[in-house]
Amino acid sequence: MSNNLFDLIVIGAGPAGYVCAIRASQLGMKVACVDKNPDLGGTCLNVGCIPSKALLHSSFLYHQTKDLLASHGIRAEKLSFDLKTFMARKDKVVQDLTRGVGFLFKKHEVTAFTGEAYITSPQTVEVKKARGRKETLQAKSIVVATGSMPVVLPDLEVDEKQVVTSTGALSLSKVPEHLMIVGGGYIGLEIGSVWRRLGAKVTVIEMLETLVPLMDQELAQVLYRHLLKQGVEFKLGAKVESVRRRKDQRLTVRVKTLKNGAPQPHTCDVLMVAAGRKPLTQGLGLEEIGVAYEQGGQIQVDSQYATSVPGIYAIGDVIAGPMLAHKGEEEGIALAELLAGQQGHVNYAAIPSVVYTHPEVASVGQTEEQLKEQGIAYKKGRFPFSANPRAKAVGDTEGFVKILSHAGHDQILGVHIIAPDAGSLIAEAVVAMEFGATAEDLARTCHAHPSLNEAVKEAALDACGRVLHR
Repeated sequence: MSNNLFDLIVIGAGPAGYVCAIRASQLGMKVACVDKNPDLGGTCLNVGCIPSKALLHSSFLYHQTKDLLASHGIRAEKLSFDLKTFMARKDKVVQDLTRGVGFLFKKHEVTAFTGEAYITSPQTVEVKKARGRKETLQAKSIVVATGSMPVVLPDLEVDEKQVVTSTGALSLSKVPEHLMIVGGGYIGLEIGSVWRRLGAKVTVIEMLETLVPLMDQELAQVLYRHLLKQGVEFKLGAKVESVRRRKDQRLTVRVKTLKNGAPQPHTCDVLMVAAGRKPLTQGLGLEEIGVAYEQGGQIQVDSQYATSVPGIYAIGDVIAGPMLAHKGEEEGIALAELLAGQQGHVNYAAIPSVVYTHPEVASVGQTEEQLKEQGIAYKKGRFPFSANPRAKAVGDTEGFVKILSHAGHDQILGVHIIAPDAGSLIAEAVVAMEFGATAEDLARTCHAHPSLNEAVKEAALDACGRVLHR
């Protein structure tokens, strides 16, 4: 048993879990990490963030060559793509990164266990391994970082071939003739973009009247218009009433508009369910030892990630907050430092979010809608990429930067960008907000010319009432 005695056991080897395990080991703890999948990295690396970005990039290169490069004088004759190569490249990227986590575990002396974890006491975890074998681990502290799973519609049988979640949609063997997607959030829009670029008809069904409802709505409307131009069809304010498998191997999907009208039948060959995700906490023994939950199904934790049971902690998608890999990573680092007696902390007001469509949409902080709802007086600075020299030179001028700062003390409250590479551009705003910067601070920061980042500076100048290049 001495070999199975640890300072910390982390259940889940996704971004929250493996980062927590590595940081705890760096701080001198003896750490074990348990995951049922031998391929480490969790949903993000295996069937989520990483494979989707690989396919998004491959499909964009095809779309760019086919539809966008002619304006630069570049013409491709007899252009085609090989989906098998797309998928093989995606799988190689995933394989390299999951092996990378294993390498990091060895480097930092984190002991990995493959199997299903079950918490039998606040200090004991039983690992159910292959062929019925079991192994018992003990530790002073246990961290639950098991992530999330897709929300599946009631009475809808998912086979990951014809009725799919994001997992199946990232591994289709051929381009669907018609892909219907339930859900107009990040996941649905990104995967829909992949298959639309490759020739599929794509229809997104969303119950609300807007896409990505937590996004600043000025950006959401611009993104909606751009996706329409790209050929994505939308049925907003609508829901799926029923799905029937046909003899010709297609699906009949009955869609009802919520405001009026009877359900209308639509035919597709693949239906993707992207109606959100929920915490994955079943089968861990949490209820049996008395761990409390929030009403939404998340594990209840205090400001130091402690659950209602002493010695049991939780981070990542299983607790409240946005289900983002980088949010989980920051919580993993903070918790490891807290357990080591340090001052771990996560600034939840400065966590960026990105939609990796084209153009990308990136946000940090509060939206205009949230500021208005709270009655906070604010200033707004806005600058379009159509007036940015680098964007002009590249030939990609879609989008703008919007900065919201406090009307009184000018501290930046939110930054929202829709543009090529917005996911990289937002990092400057996150750093600024971490240091409590004002719009004036950003406006007075020298930016390289010509660069896309100059649009951030100009938006800050606009918030201060002295934009230069518009």
